[in-house]
Amino acid sequence: MTKIQTKRTSLIKIILLFATLLLTGFSCHAGLKSDLPIVQLKLGGKVINVEVANKVFARETGLMFRKEMGRDNGMLFVFPDTAPRAFWMKNTVIPLSIAFLDEKGAILNVLEMPPETENSFLSKGAAKFALEMNAGWFDSNHFKPGDVVEGVLNAPKAEE
Repeated sequence: MTKIQTKRTSLIKIILLFATLLLTGFSCHAGLKSDLPIVQLKLGGKVINVEVANKVFARETGLMFRKEMGRDNGMLFVFPDTAPRAFWMKNTVIPLSIAFLDEKGAILNVLEMPPETENSFLSKGAAKFALEMNAGWFDSNHFKPGDVVEGVLNAPKAEE
């Protein structure tokens, strides 16, 4: 190989390496790994990116079988009606916090849900939405019942 060919090969390798790093660094929503719609929500001054479970199968599956989730990522469950809700953690290996939200996006209650349990976690009242985040997220960010999650009303509507 000539000196020019060696330099060209090295340059091509460097360009490919930087291109890979660049594309990886600019992926839209790090930590979100599904084909579900993604929306940005805001709590206080905190912006989060969440997958939207607005169809029956997505709501039934939720975050089952996932091994990790980004720090400020989560899943928003959108229901067709406002009613008391119950969730469980069967086949869910990530410990989660859940906030049940009313039809305006106000937090009704927040619960901690340990992984892989079939215990029921219930809303304190009629909920239109549920927001799952990593365990302890709501507490560590000082969010509590009565706080409003902005953007839930703009999320894709529930489909049967």
